[in-house]
Amino acid sequence: MQYQKFGNTGLSVSRLCLGTMTFGLQIEQEDIAHAILDKATDAGVNFIDTADVYPLGGGEQLAGRTEEIIGRWLKGKRDRFIVATKAVGKVGPSPWDQGASRKHLLDAIDASLRRLGTDYVDLYQLHSDDRETPIDETLEALDVIVRSGKARYVGVSNFLAYRLALALGRADVLRTARFVSVQPRYNLLFRQIERELLPLAEEQRIAVIPYNPIAGGLLTGKHKHNVAPTEGRFSAQLRNAGTTYLERYWHEREFATIEKLRGIADEAGHSLTQLAVAWVAANPVITSAIIGASRPDQLTDTLAAIDLKLDPALKARLDNATFEYRWGDAVR
Repeated sequence: MQYQKFGNTGLSVSRLCLGTMTFGLQIEQEDIAHAILDKATDAGVNFIDTADVYPLGGGEQLAGRTEEIIGRWLKGKRDRFIVATKAVGKVGPSPWDQGASRKHLLDAIDASLRRLGTDYVDLYQLHSDDRETPIDETLEALDVIVRSGKARYVGVSNFLAYRLALALGRADVLRTARFVSVQPRYNLLFRQIERELLPLAEEQRIAVIPYNPIAGGLLTGKHKHNVAPTEGRFSAQLRNAGTTYLERYWHEREFATIEKLRGIADEAGHSLTQLAVAWVAANPVITSAIIGASRPDQLTDTLAAIDLKLDPALKARLDNATFEYRWGDAVR
């Protein structure tokens, strides 16, 4: 495993991060979830990412179950890992059981710590951008959380570049804890962040920890467009979340692109999964790519990808085959 400084901080993390949103629904058996954690960490992964709304697709009725599963696994070894969680999503019946208000964030961090069985998290992230709460209120609440020792650092996920830039500027003015990381969606089939978010992160030395490097499993090449998925990220088991993944990726254009990518992978002598993860990690702005699994054996290819050094010519072929997914680039 390789390790890298976490943006403009003194923290070092593994270049692969284990995402856990499958724990508790897509993976119902806790022992399998723990086996996945074991396999990843045995390979040198020291960075674990979760959220208070997980498991994915569980709704507020199951919110927090994933953190509880991780908390039981962490018992007795908390000091060996960098643990990240998130808040903003709806986790209860009350109107204030969501969002980035002071009330919700101060409640949410305590609930996450209780479920994780720890007195601090290394990284506390806004899961999405709450436009209805003033950014100053959110920043001041996160500053309280950091100063109290309940979180070491704060970051964001699913933020547009201009909103992150605004938040960084306001934090500097208010002298509050500054966001040190951003967690966007990024893969060969979704490259929009290359245009504005990644240049901002590079300039501001913000750590970038992308999720979906294999597009929810589509970049394994195992799916067919005319065969409805019965399990995994695209299935009805995940309810609205499964529908979201279908809307993101389940299109003829994406499947046609995958056939091109499969041909490139075959010629290079690597699995498409390995190439997809290696391509994400090859971007110098990327700090740690978030990988996941529903079975321990599914980690074999993704864990190996970090040691795959893409030849410049091979990377150029992957870039060119998926350039249209940058969306919106001017022709000149």
